[in-house]
Amino acid sequence: MANKSVRKLSRNAHREQVHRRVRRRVAGTTSRPRLCVYRSLGHIYAQVIDDQGGRTLVSASSLDKETRGQTKGGGNVAAAKVVGKAIAERARAAGIQQVVFDRGGYKYHGRIEALANAAREAGLNF
Repeated sequence: MANKSVRKLSRNAHREQVHRRVRRRVAGTTSRPRLCVYRSLGHIYAQVIDDQGGRTLVSASSLDKETRGQTKGGGNVAAAKVVGKAIAERARAAGIQQVVFDRGGYKYHGRIEALANAAREAGLNF
């Protein structure tokens, strides 16, 4: 009995499906906002979001002027480390100590792991 209607999802559609599933449980509060990560082929972006208030508190990306000068290219592990350090410093300056990490449906590996570790080293707790 072969199922003829089996359809394989694209890689990005699968990531979005995983992200939606994770977001059912992971939500940022005022006391503990959500550190959300998005990575494209050429860059990496991070935001600290208060989901209860519905607003972005701080953000950093490999496109920012400060981070762009520190790395060659934006789609590599070195850029992810710089962005992780920058997001942690900006969050600490805004009075944010603890966050909940939202990896955006990506595997905790490579650039995502590098960003998370750099943010932890810079003093963000999650």
